Formats: sequence, C-alpha cells, structure tokens
Amino acid sequence: MSFLDHIKRSRLTLPVAFLMAVLMLLFSEISYREAVDKIDQLDEIRTMRTNIRNLLQAIVDAETGQRGYLLTDDKEYLQPYLTGSREIGHSLQLLNQYFSRHPEAKEIIKKLNAAVETKQSEIVLIMQLHDQGKNEQGRELMLSGIGKENMDAIRVITAQLLEYEGRKYEQSRENISGILIFNRIGVGILTIISFFGLYYYLKQRNLLENRRLELQEKVKAERDRLEVIVAQRTSQLIKLTHHLQSVREDERNRLARDLHDELGALLTSAKLDAARIRSRLANTAPEATERLNHLVEVLNSGIEMKRRIIEDLRPSTLSHLGLIPTLEIQARDFAQRSGIEVHCDLTPVKLAADTELVIYRLVQEAITNITKYAKAHNVWINMASHAGQVEISVRDDGIGFDPNTPSSSAYGLVGMRFRVEAEGGTMKLLSSPGQGTLIQVKLPESVTAPA
Repeated sequence: MSFLDHIKRSRLTLPVAFLMAVLMLLFSEISYREAVDKIDQLDEIRTMRTNIRNLLQAIVDAETGQRGYLLTDDKEYLQPYLTGSREIGHSLQLLNQYFSRHPEAKEIIKKLNAAVETKQSEIVLIMQLHDQGKNEQGRELMLSGIGKENMDAIRVITAQLLEYEGRKYEQSRENISGILIFNRIGVGILTIISFFGLYYYLKQRNLLENRRLELQEKVKAERDRLEVIVAQRTSQLIKLTHHLQSVREDERNRLARDLHDELGALLTSAKLDAARIRSRLANTAPEATERLNHLVEVLNSGIEMKRRIIEDLRPSTLSHLGLIPTLEIQARDFAQRSGIEVHCDLTPVKLAADTELVIYRLVQEAITNITKYAKAHNVWINMASHAGQVEISVRDDGIGFDPNTPSSSAYGLVGMRFRVEAEGGTMKLLSSPGQGTLIQVKLPESVTAPA
C-alpha cells in the first residue's frame, strides 16, 4: 500500500469514526426518548386507572351520604354527598380529556358519561323528593332497583375501561422491553464497529506519524539550509547597500566640490564682470544698466541654487555645526517650503560621522515622503539617547498608509532600512490609513563624538 493510499484511508477513518459516534448518540437518544414516552404513557395509564376507581368510589360515597341523610335527616351526611359529587365531576372531566385522544374508547366513555349522569340524576331526584316531604315516593324510587341497575352499569363500564387501560399498560411495558433490547443490541453493534474503526485509525495514524516524522526531519534540514542561505543573502544585501550608499555619498561629495569650486568660481567671476560693466555704463547707457542689473539678479539666483544643490548633496553644516543644528536647519527649510509645522525635540548624542550622515539622510527621506504623500499638518522630529542607544523618530499626522501594501514610494525607506542595519541599528515603520506615520530608528551610540 502506497503512502497516498494511507493518507486517503486515514482521512476517511476519522470522519467514519465521528459518524459512528454520532449515530450511536442519535440511536441512544431516540431509544431514550421512546422509552421516556412509553414510561409517561404508563404513568398516564396508572393515573387514569386511579381516576376510574376514584370516580366509582365517589359515586358510592355520594350515594352513601344520600342514604345516611335520608335515614337520619342529619345534614352532616350531606358533606360526603357534596364531596362525592364534586369528585365525580372532577374525575369525569379528567377521563373525558384523556379518552378524547383515544377514539377506540369513544363509545365506552360515552356510555360512562350517560350512566354517571343518570346515577347523579337519580340521587338528586330522591334528595329533592325527601326535601319536599315526599318520602314515600322517594322510598319507592330507591326500592325500585333503578339505583342498583345504574350502579351495576357503571361498574360494568368502568371494568371495561380498566380492562382497556390494562391492555394498553401491558402493551407499553412490552414496548419498553423491546426498546431496551433493541437499544442494547444497536449499541453493542455500533460499539464493536467503533472499536474496529478505532483500531484501524490508530494503525493508520502510527504509519502516518512515522512518515510525518521523516518528512519533518527533511523539511527541518531544508529549512535550516534555506535559513543559512537567506542569512547569507541578507548580509550580502546589507553590505551591498552600505557599499552603494558609500559610493553614492562619495560621488555626491565629489560633485559638491566640483560645483563649489568650478561652477562657484564661474558664477562669481561672471557676477564681478557684470558689476564692473554696470559701474562703467551707469551714466551712459541706462537701458544696458537695467539689463546688467537683471543679469546680476539671475547670477545671484544661480549662486543660491548652487548653494542649495551643494547642501542637498553634502550638507556643509553637518561638518561645521554638527548634527542637531543641521537637522534644525533642515526642519526650518522644510517648514518654509511646505507650510507644514515642524516640532523638534533634539538632544545631543554621540555618533560617528558616517552614522550622523545616515540620520540626516533618514530625516531627509522621511520629510520628502511627507511632502509628496502624507498631506500632513504637523511633523515631530525627536532624537535622544537611552541606555547606549540613540533613538530617532519622525512622526506626522497625515493620511497614513498600509505598510503591507506594495508601493513604489517604499523603496527609499527599504534602502534606508538596509543602511541603518549596516550601521548596526534597527528601523521600525508604523502606519495605518488615517492614523499618520511613525518612523523609529535605534542606533548604537559611539564611544566618542565625531571630531
């Protein structure tokens, strides 16, 4: 048998075992409910048999009370008569309600109602004749045998009802016995089937467990191998990112020097020449002087643009003033350009020069993304040192985004993450739609501050 066959059969074993358990429970529940119904029927039959006997006894009590009253004129005998009459009505009502659900006894209960009504009428009539002073007529009616005939008829009818209920009682007991026997047989069969199913399931499970352990060992070995490869690739990516960033910064430094030295010299020389020409033509050619003034303004704008480009390529303030003034200048320029209010809380920290440049580029990348995408009104830039770690955070109150959704704007932050990790730090990005964005960076603090 192949491994796939084991899998297929094992997948069927558990559902079949579950189905057998459900069938056993269902079978037991049905048998239980049927047995309960039959037991309720037995209780109901016993109650009705008691009611039949109570009815017969109530008629006897009513008749006894009537005769005692007729013989003694003592009204104390009316109490058994009244009690018996009430009991007759109550028992007869219960019997009518019960036998209304049994059409086969309809004729018997109908005869019983008629016989009881006749007997009650006879008792009431004799009482009325006695109360009216017609004792002889009442006596003749009592001695006529009508009362005995009515009572015998009632006894015969109640005997029929008792016999009918007795047959039902025996039938219900037989049904209960049959249900119990059937339930025992069914439960026994299902139990045997369940044991076979459990044995087969355990056998298949052992086979699958052995196979699963083998596969688990193979998967673990493969996972370990892949983890080593991923770690190697990640280390290579971090080193490559650090190298590319270093090359990029070196190229920026070179370009900044060229712009400062060569382009700066050209623009300054042109500005001086324009100033000399303007001074010589000040009184002779007003139109030319106006043109030269415009040229000087254009040259001043070019010099200012050159300065901004150089600062973007390599901030000179970072070398001359330090990290905190550089970040404050960067925040102030950003606030002026964008109209977004910037809140800075910066405390002095000890970092190497390269690490300070990483922080500067991180803040630069963050505020660039805020300008393009965030639609923020406020930005908070914080920097502090805790337990040998420098913590830098940039937070805005913009529209935010889902960090799990791929976006072309995230590549700059991805590159910055690798650069932070290359410096031995960590970077965390927290954002959600409508909740703004928070960038948190932790870098190890340097032993000495940069020179």
